[in-house]
Amino acid sequence: MAAQPTWPKVLINPGALMYGEASIPRREACEKYAEAVEKLAFRLLELIAQSLGLPADYFNSKFEEQTSVVRLNHYSPCPVPELALGVGRHKDPGALTVLAQDHVGGLQVKRKDGEWIGVKPIPDSFVINVGDCMQVWSNDKYKSAEHRVVVNDKKERFSVPLFLNPSHYVMVGPVPDLVNEKNPPRYREYCWGEFVKSRRHSNFKNLGTENLQIHHFNIS
Repeated sequence: MAAQPTWPKVLINPGALMYGEASIPRREACEKYAEAVEKLAFRLLELIAQSLGLPADYFNSKFEEQTSVVRLNHYSPCPVPELALGVGRHKDPGALTVLAQDHVGGLQVKRKDGEWIGVKPIPDSFVINVGDCMQVWSNDKYKSAEHRVVVNDKKERFSVPLFLNPSHYVMVGPVPDLVNEKNPPRYREYCWGEFVKSRRHSNFKNLGTENLQIHHFNIS
């Protein structure tokens, strides 16, 4: 196992934190959780690197100024759940997502045949999503998972994802050691920071176009 490097702190969504003396225990709990789940995320990153035949610490340099974030999600119940989505269908753009969810459920993933299936909550466990960056780095050996969240008609739902994201300046492209004549690169390189900036600042709904996705960097 590679030595754990010292990273910038994971950002905790400010909306999850209240300010003032009364909020100190809550803030400290969030910070401790972020630190612990970050260690898990980097251990998973090491295992993925080794599964690809790379050194365990191969991806570490891509996170020296990481843009990772922990978010606290609350989904209110809806009396007509079929008319509402907690979160629409999407793929996480980063490297990995480590998700803690309560017992209510609502997370769904899309199978290759197009069917949406529920991810049943398992006590004391995490759901791990591979993100777009890892799909590109691995040259499609790992696939980013398309998923969504449906709401419950009677119960509120809580979840806490850690989105493990690289540094703003990192160029995302297939790892050179994983490509050759028989397995050529399937993506053009792109800058992580510019990619995220484009997705956040563009008004795709009004323009009637698709949000920026990794398939826009496919090499045909």
